[in-house]
Amino acid sequence: MIEAVKNALTLPDLRRKIFFTFLILFIYRAAANVPVPGVDQEALRGFLAGGQAGSQLFGFLDLLSGGAMSNFSVMAMGVYPYITASIIIQLVQPIIPQLEEIAREPGGREKLNQYTHWLMVPLAALQGYGQAIFIQRSVGGNVLANFGFNIDPLGTVATILTMTAGTVFAVWLGELITEQGIGNGVSLIIFGGIVSHLPASVGGFVLSQDYVGLVVFALITAATVGVIVVVQEGQRRIPVQYGKRVRGTRVYGGQSAHVPLRVNSAGMIPLIFAQSLMIFPSTIASYFYDPAKTGIFQSLVNGLYENLRPANDAWIYWIMYFLMVIGFTYFYTDVIFRQQNLAESLQRQGGFIPGMRPGKRTEDYLNRVLQRITLVGAVFLGTVAILPWLVQLLPGLQRTGGQTQSLLITSTGLLIVVGVVLDTMKQLEAQLLMRHYEGFIK
Repeated sequence: MIEAVKNALTLPDLRRKIFFTFLILFIYRAAANVPVPGVDQEALRGFLAGGQAGSQLFGFLDLLSGGAMSNFSVMAMGVYPYITASIIIQLVQPIIPQLEEIAREPGGREKLNQYTHWLMVPLAALQGYGQAIFIQRSVGGNVLANFGFNIDPLGTVATILTMTAGTVFAVWLGELITEQGIGNGVSLIIFGGIVSHLPASVGGFVLSQDYVGLVVFALITAATVGVIVVVQEGQRRIPVQYGKRVRGTRVYGGQSAHVPLRVNSAGMIPLIFAQSLMIFPSTIASYFYDPAKTGIFQSLVNGLYENLRPANDAWIYWIMYFLMVIGFTYFYTDVIFRQQNLAESLQRQGGFIPGMRPGKRTEDYLNRVLQRITLVGAVFLGTVAILPWLVQLLPGLQRTGGQTQSLLITSTGLLIVVGVVLDTMKQLEAQLLMRHYEGFIK
């Protein structure tokens, strides 16, 4: 692979794409350090360091923004509103027949991508306002002292517009990478932000002189990467036979092929769904949490806060998180598979699965196979989701204050990183194969 990277750098056009991608990532990371006007950085850092209520949701948003949320920069929302808009468009396609028809038309994907961009703008504005309100309530109004329509209407609108513009700018940078760089632009934007946390994680072990812990967590991270690669690349190949067709004096078809069904077709989307739903109840309950008070309502609030948050002793949270990831994996995989219409496409192209009648029988067979292999992918994603808790249960890995760091990069972030790297390597592989380089396939 190292030799193949050298070959890629020797090609002028590929070298230009690689350097252009690094330039765009540098611009994004520079913009991620520009704070929103009026933000009190000292109060924000104190909130993050204190481990207060709501900091777990803040950390999740910081992951999705590529680290820009930690200083409440103009890129605080990152490309998350665009991802949310993409998921919404995908989920409503089976519900709205007009969208399904557009997706099947020539150029339909470009039209749906345009709808996604339009939906992204109001979502970004709503999320920007929600994040600002969340920061105000969590920190006590010290971070954004002048935010609020009843306090400073123009300043509030300016803050929302600034954060919305930051999201649009981040998506535009990602699309520049897709069009003129090495591809996977939006994914690489998130990838760059996640990897940027790695030096700080390693530095924390070095400063505390916990070299044994550094080695242990590095080995756990490496083993996790290996398992992720195996599962991400795993697939079940369904044999397909194409019948012979005679057109004029030529005979077409009669070939054998296969339909690859991936073990993990859902990617990281189930993790985002499940974590978002799991964190919000405890975050809302944190505003009313008071262990000194009694009563039915107060006991319910205290129970939600204590059990539905990612803490070492909140085992109910991790078990429910695991089950929700499995459920969302099946749900999202089914949605994506139905949109592909594999059985209909095979029948239209004259293909059939040996021993299966084209049409409904083929569709039922593919659904049964997909459900069986998805179980492996769902359990894998659920295990990745609760990996921080599982590592915390290991003896001898507890750090100061009873807290521990499970991986040098969070398990969700690690899944994103590995997926982006694999997709990027495949695109470089295709570019090299077009130029008769075989470095990636040896």
